[in-house]
Amino acid sequence: MDRELHLKLTIQLYTDDNRRCFGPGIATLLERVREHHSLRAAASSMEMAYSKAWRIIRTAEEVFGCKLLDSTTGGRNGGGAALTPAAEQLLAAYRAYQADVERCARERFETVLGFYRTLDQEH
Repeated sequence: MDRELHLKLTIQLYTDDNRRCFGPGIATLLERVREHHSLRAAASSMEMAYSKAWRIIRTAEEVFGCKLLDSTTGGRNGGGAALTPAAEQLLAAYRAYQADVERCARERFETVLGFYRTLDQEH
């Protein structure tokens, strides 16, 4: 085989009633809020509607029972947003878990499917 294969894993958290509440999209959104200090700018950087960004944040806040953003409304100095300590903790835990799962999955992939590189040589 001339090409290398790689895994692409997506880890999404769901409630017991199967409602998606956290995954790579909200993780990136929170990271962009941290970077841009604004939910609107974060959503825009992801080409996401501001209303969708708020809906995603509200759903996660409802599920986890805590605020994820500290927001200030616009005015002369403009508005802004910052991650709450709970959001920082949740984001760090999610990214750490994601890294662990990806490492384990890559190792398992090599163990179980690494032979794919020799398939054209055997036949």
